Amino acid sequence: ARAVAINLVLLFVLVRSTVEMAALCRRKYDLYSVLIPILLAGQCTFMVHSYRPVVLMHGILAGPSDMKDIMQFIDATHPGTPMLVVDAFNDMESLTTKMTVQVKGVWQKIQQFVDNATDGVNMICFSQGGLVCRGILEQFSEAKVNTFISLSSPQAGQFGDTEYMKWFFPNFTRDHLYLVLYNEVGQDLSLANYWNDPHHQDLYKQYCEFLPPLNNGSISVSARSNFLKLEQLVLIGGPDDGVIQPWQSSHFGFYDESLKVLPMTSQDFYKDDSFGLRTLDQQGKVKVYEIPGVKHIHWHLNQSVFDCCIEPWLK
Repeated sequence: ARAVAINLVLLFVLVRSTVEMAALCRRKYDLYSVLIPILLAGQCTFMVHSYRPVVLMHGILAGPSDMKDIMQFIDATHPGTPMLVVDAFNDMESLTTKMTVQVKGVWQKIQQFVDNATDGVNMICFSQGGLVCRGILEQFSEAKVNTFISLSSPQAGQFGDTEYMKWFFPNFTRDHLYLVLYNEVGQDLSLANYWNDPHHQDLYKQYCEFLPPLNNGSISVSARSNFLKLEQLVLIGGPDDGVIQPWQSSHFGFYDESLKVLPMTSQDFYKDDSFGLRTLDQQGKVKVYEIPGVKHIHWHLNQSVFDCCIEPWLK
């Protein structure tokens, strides 16, 4: 009788604890679909969906705060996503620092975050930041990147009389900027490192320190194999951008000598597959979005662009 009484008391305590714990689970997590095998396991169990971490890189003459809208979009659709917005080479420093230096400096900023991501990270990189991120992809074999989203980035170079260019160089047109940019002093500016003058390709290849080796795969001995580790390359741009010129550069298109825009597939770096772009494309891993009606400074602020072209690749 004593043993039976003790067992009844223990059973009462267990049932009471189970009820109280179940109520606590409902209050704390507000999850009525939670599976609570309390009687068997004596604990609350709930499911948590995890998302791949995201690295965000700002553009030229900008900083981390410029990426706050897109971070909010991510948090609203994929709550709990680990995010790292690069806080380096901000504002004027993004112009007055060579691209090679920026690539190494940004990698140092994000390396631990990337290393800690078991399944790798996704990268969303805007404008000049897209070239910085691509430099990281080609140069560092440790960069575990699943999806690289290049948001209105001059991947094939820049050549145009935009309002920004007139502000930087008020006394020069695009046809004469090579005189300023294609020399050792001019190359101290980040913009000069990817200024691609179709009329002076000999000087471009001689002086331009960043984009030619990036495109021909010589930025590192393993540039091609590094780039081909990508599972997805997403290229976003549009005809109303107003800054990237030609705007097709955001899709790896560019001018020929007669200023006719040739598509990605007609570029030498694609045909030669120098850094793996053609192979990636043939594997079905390159997605191109052409979005009209978006100005350059609005790409990373536009909810519609995020919904159609970015969010699907973050899953």
